[in-house]
Amino acid sequence: MDNKLLTSEWLILFVTLVMVSKSLAQNAEVSLIGPYLGQTPPEDTPQVFALGTVSTENRDHNAFFSPDMKTFYFTRKDLNVNRWSLIAYEQRGEQWHETVVGPRVGRPLLAPDGVTMHMGKYVMTRREGSWSEAKSLGPMFDKESWGIMRLSASASGTYVFDDYKSGDVIRISEVKDGQRQRPVKLGPEINTGLYNAHPFIAPDDSYIIWDGVRDSGFGNSDLYISFRLKDGSWGEAINLGDKVNTSSREASASVTPDGKYLFFNRTTPSRDADIFWVDAQVIETLRPAN
Repeated sequence: MDNKLLTSEWLILFVTLVMVSKSLAQNAEVSLIGPYLGQTPPEDTPQVFALGTVSTENRDHNAFFSPDMKTFYFTRKDLNVNRWSLIAYEQRGEQWHETVVGPRVGRPLLAPDGVTMHMGKYVMTRREGSWSEAKSLGPMFDKESWGIMRLSASASGTYVFDDYKSGDVIRISEVKDGQRQRPVKLGPEINTGLYNAHPFIAPDDSYIIWDGVRDSGFGNSDLYISFRLKDGSWGEAINLGDKVNTSSREASASVTPDGKYLFFNRTTPSRDADIFWVDAQVIETLRPAN
């Protein structure tokens, strides 16, 4: 075959592929219109969230919304370059637009005030549309002997956080009379089994969700919930059930600020991870009667 003809055919093919790629990218962005990135809300069976856009062939983790529901955050490990990033989709008008906040530090999670981002033992704040540098939470939490992956805050200022360096336990630090209290390890209702990590506390302090490994589970780590009782103690851990939990690894739960949906991770057969969501009624069906 003539080399000039071959080169010309390859050039046409290359240009065509570029045009198709741009068209697909534009179509993907156009489709992200409306609440929840334009996705059809699930019912009582978990569904992959934003397949092909948020949940991809990479390792997509740790999803959460801002309190006004106009920014969606998650972390992604690009498996091609082995690098983690914190990614955001911001809603401007009806359209959602992707931005990269920066490298992932810890397992990020927004506080209910919407301007405080907890990142393990670090924290950053948002002012005038941009995030500050990550800073230490201070000596009460920045301990060499502790391994905090995820710290979650309630509206009252209560912190719950994990510690992979101390037997995979979860600790709590409350605020009383305006003073931050020394963190203490939660009781056996929560700290039981081989592993407990990545906690999420409800904004109203009424429950904690975390992932753990127990003999009573469905295989790998499952999502559990403990409700706060009238006397202020924490109830026995309840497995979120076989619709949420599978033989795969479920982890890193959060509930949308509007209270409507539970987000979490599930490991896929190809060993990456996708973000799933399900109607938060799954929580209410487990809540003890008053």
